Amino acid sequence: MHRMPVFDTPSSPDPASTPPSWREILLRMRPAGSLRYAEDLLVRFSPAERLILYACSVALGLSTLAILGYTNDAFSVTVPAQGGAITEGFIGAPRFVNPVLAISQTDLDLSRLVFSGLMRATPDGTLIPDLATDYSISPDGTTYTFTLRDDARFHDGTLMTPDDVLYTIAMIKNPEVRSPHRADWEGVEVTSNARTITFTLPKPYAPFLENTTIGIIPRRVWEGVKANEFAFSPLNTEPVGSGPFEIKSAETDSSGAVTQYVLQPFSRFTLGAPYLQSITALFFDNERSLKNAHAAGTIDSLGGLSPQTLASSTWNGSTLYTTALPRVFGLFFNQSHAPVLADSAVRQALNDVIDKEALVMTVLKGYAVPLNTPFVPQQPYVSSTSSIEEMHSALQKAGWKFDDQEKTWSKNKKTLSISIDTADTPELRETADFVAATWRTLGVPTEVRLHDITEFNTNVIRPRNYDVLLFGEVVGRTLDLYAFWHSKERQDPGLNLSLFANSTADSLLTKARSSSNRKERDALYSSFASLLQKEVPAVFLFAPTFSYAIPTDVKGVRLSHIGDPSDRFSNVYEWYTTTERVWTIFTKAQDLTL
Repeated sequence: MHRMPVFDTPSSPDPASTPPSWREILLRMRPAGSLRYAEDLLVRFSPAERLILYACSVALGLSTLAILGYTNDAFSVTVPAQGGAITEGFIGAPRFVNPVLAISQTDLDLSRLVFSGLMRATPDGTLIPDLATDYSISPDGTTYTFTLRDDARFHDGTLMTPDDVLYTIAMIKNPEVRSPHRADWEGVEVTSNARTITFTLPKPYAPFLENTTIGIIPRRVWEGVKANEFAFSPLNTEPVGSGPFEIKSAETDSSGAVTQYVLQPFSRFTLGAPYLQSITALFFDNERSLKNAHAAGTIDSLGGLSPQTLASSTWNGSTLYTTALPRVFGLFFNQSHAPVLADSAVRQALNDVIDKEALVMTVLKGYAVPLNTPFVPQQPYVSSTSSIEEMHSALQKAGWKFDDQEKTWSKNKKTLSISIDTADTPELRETADFVAATWRTLGVPTEVRLHDITEFNTNVIRPRNYDVLLFGEVVGRTLDLYAFWHSKERQDPGLNLSLFANSTADSLLTKARSSSNRKERDALYSSFASLLQKEVPAVFLFAPTFSYAIPTDVKGVRLSHIGDPSDRFSNVYEWYTTTERVWTIFTKAQDLTL
């Protein structure tokens, strides 16, 4: 007899031994990312297991984000981005927004924004090609050849040609136009060929490259204007240039004077489209109105305020940039007009007794740099002030006798007394009073004679009608002192205000202006400075500083080495207020890293 097999049947099935149902088999075959599958699995987890799973999931997510953030930081850079705007205030309405005619500071500033030249100055003082792709200088230093960019265009979209360059220089050289730059181009021949422009100089002149930063105007726009009507054309306030910004709109008052310009970035600017999306220019009658507008928040930025105004101003939310200008203010001795100044001991005493640091701090409120030479200093000033007692001793050794009753010096029947002539402006008037008070303490009666600024040049400077002239000389970014100190420049229209004549100095100045070797020029000027310190034809007082206030969130502003206040805009196309991160595979990190 066969027995049937007997099976034990538990009251509840064992999951480990129970075959899966078709539903379970299908669930297990679903992709791991299935939400339904995940829900079914979670049902099988205990509360503790689910907590561990949640914690691991959060940790994994955070780790992933951290890795992504690290990777982004490691392989990306922060770069300027398009956006932002500023409103700047200027003193005086624009009249000649035209590089051929611009002479007021407002016109020079606007011309720098709207126009560009073959070369462009950078904030560190070097020159780089702008409208030109490159240039070459002949071995003898008399021929400069520039290649014009193929993509150089004016704001109206027209292609720039060498004819525009030739036309601009022709207008500058035309005496009927009365350009303030005419002297820079006298004797220079200009020719062109295809996309090249050649300048031929009558003799080597190392600073000539600076002249090629002059803005180029479009011949097509201007050629219908006669030379004698150039200064009267409405085009002077409706400029078309090729610079980083172009005029978008303008507002005028009832007299037709411009009260506001809105400038927008020029997308085809040769050195790259600017980041700022607009610059609004507002014009004010005087410094007080300008300062009040800034305090009220009407304008964001302003520059060129007097030391007194700067000292009483606050700059919350703004950065105040300050840099020395290449302008030398000094006391120029005219020995032919005042024979007592022919004595070198007198000139030395008048120089050494002036405390230039005290002058800068009291009269100029610290907004100037004291000087010992006609060079804007690259090194800290070293005081050389001597005491009254030391100067008394020096004068006595030179044969001068001091009258205790009259409080004056005399020698060979000559009494030591002089006058200082200067323009009637606050800073010059106060400077003259400071110097005169110092010289009177030394025992030298000193008269201060003030002149209306409009008559100062005609009645005093040109005829050399002064004992001592308090005046400022603009030596420029590219140093050339020939016009200020060579003996050929003693008479008007030369600018040798001390009527200085020295054959050694003439030779040094001539060699310096013709040498293109920087080290050689520096050595020549060093020898010249030593000669001046020995001869003392003038007392060098100070170089004024230029201060520029602009919102702190505007980055990229650099004023390390400027020749004129308008040079603050030399790299305006690089200014920015916003940034973004870009992976290095899409850009050159070395060029854009902040």
